[in-house]
Amino acid sequence: MNTRRKIEVFSAGCPACEETVQLVNSVACSSCEVSVLDMQDTAVAKRAKELGIRRVPAVAIDGKLADCCSGRGPDETTLRSAGLGQPLS
Repeated sequence: MNTRRKIEVFSAGCPACEETVQLVNSVACSSCEVSVLDMQDTAVAKRAKELGIRRVPAVAIDGKLADCCSGRGPDETTLRSAGLGQPLS
């Protein structure tokens, strides 16, 4: 059983993306494994496409695109409800 929550932040390195990276890092708990992924990397872009990411910044938690990231952009409340900052039981 996995005891770490996998958090993927898809970023283009812009100020809005950096703000999201800071938000995720500030909310993440010790059980969260945060990865910041550069959309300039073709493998990352392919992964983003598989998840249905159409714009950045975007956050996936445990392999699922967070609801906030399919529309207007990441927000703390939605990310927390998706599991960010919550240890796996």
